[in-house]
Amino acid sequence: MEIVLFLKNLLVSTGTAWVLWLLLALSLGSLGVIVERWIVFRSRSADLRALTGALDEKLARGDRGGALRLLEERPSLAARVAAAGLRLAGHGPEAAQRGMESAIAVERAALDGRLAYLGTLGNNAPFIGLFGTVIGVILAFDHLGTDAAQSAAAGQAASAAVMAAIAEALVATAVGIGVALPAVAAYNYFQRRIACMLGDAEALGKLVLAYLHSEQIDYAEAARREVA
Repeated sequence: MEIVLFLKNLLVSTGTAWVLWLLLALSLGSLGVIVERWIVFRSRSADLRALTGALDEKLARGDRGGALRLLEERPSLAARVAAAGLRLAGHGPEAAQRGMESAIAVERAALDGRLAYLGTLGNNAPFIGLFGTVIGVILAFDHLGTDAAQSAAAGQAASAAVMAAIAEALVATAVGIGVALPAVAAYNYFQRRIACMLGDAEALGKLVLAYLHSEQIDYAEAARREVA
């Protein structure tokens, strides 16, 4: 019983203000993550049609070195993945495919960085606000219990204090939801961008593999002709 009384007094004395400050700090952190991730995603994006056309032109001429230089000059995720495959092209299509799969895993880990913060905040910010609401309700009932035996005039003042505590409690819930919504929206947006960028990387990688398989078939055909 003593521990319950201690916790009640602690919550009443602290109020809900610290919960609101905590939510504000978490919201600022969320904004920082959103801006930082937006910059990273912007730098890793690419005009896939233009890049595919330029790469196809060089590979069609058999200029593998020029194709690799073209990709290494581009900072996009798709270019990095395709470049990883071309570096291993001399070891065959299978090695090139493994290299691109490894590059995709590395790039995905880099893109996923800090997104867990947005997902966690989106899931838990409403609960933090609800915790502030519970504290406000406890504070309201504490006012009722303290001023129940006082005069009518004091009772009216107590009612005003109770209403103020309940209003403050509801503000905490509203702020928690307000913090969660942008975090969830940004998290979902970045996840969709990751899926699109990885799809672009796979498309460009398939172009590289198509030429490598074609070269392998040409070499095999030439070897058969020499034997014949």
